[in-house]
Amino acid sequence: MSNIHDNAYFFSPQPSKPDSPLLIFLPGLDETGKELITLQTKSLECAFDVRSFIIPPDDLDNWDSLAETVIALTQAELAKIPRMSVYLCGESFGGSLALKVILKAHNLFDRIILINPASSFHRVPWLDFGSLLFPFTPDFLYNFSAILSLPFLAPLHRLSNEARVALENSAKSAPKHTAQQRIAMMRDFKVDETQLQQINQPVLLIGSQEDRILPSVAEVKRLAKIFPQAQVVILPHSGHACLIETGINLYEIMQSNVET
Repeated sequence: MSNIHDNAYFFSPQPSKPDSPLLIFLPGLDETGKELITLQTKSLECAFDVRSFIIPPDDLDNWDSLAETVIALTQAELAKIPRMSVYLCGESFGGSLALKVILKAHNLFDRIILINPASSFHRVPWLDFGSLLFPFTPDFLYNFSAILSLPFLAPLHRLSNEARVALENSAKSAPKHTAQQRIAMMRDFKVDETQLQQINQPVLLIGSQEDRILPSVAEVKRLAKIFPQAQVVILPHSGHACLIETGINLYEIMQSNVET
């Protein structure tokens, strides 16, 4: 049994629904709190018992340690209440983490959903180079950049006031040293693609056409060639933080493309 990290934990946005499938949600880079995650998973609560993975700002574990933590927490949930099916859903940074998790414990999960996975980070030259310069960014500029980054994360006209505030708060939540470490993790991210080819579970790959941070459409199409049972959904008008955009309902997307 893996050791559960002292800080990282599962957050339940609603009372437990033991008769529903368990869905493990692995959020993006800046989501060290709960406000944005709650908006992202809201549409899923009608059909799933949701557990969101919270990584506190002072948790500087590497990919393997975080993956082991997710596995241990999932095993603990299943020990309390056995489930007929378990879904793993990762978005951005969490999409990369999901790839690490399934390589270590793919038998835990029946369905996999990856949304704008950050596995493409090292393929973007300006991000790769910028990650090397990031440690030299002055603190005042880092704090201001959180606000400047909002239009790159999502088209602002597609966000409600609540979603915009939640996104801004999330972007400002991670201390500089935490953001630096997690950006370095994305830069150095690697997986054995021959092992991914052995994953037989259905994989739903969702990419945003208007993602201004990562080449998400190209990445989900690339991953679709690796997974034996992959299905691709392209969101034509969405940005990187698509799950909080008005008109985007993750459950409806899954319902149309995955047997729930």
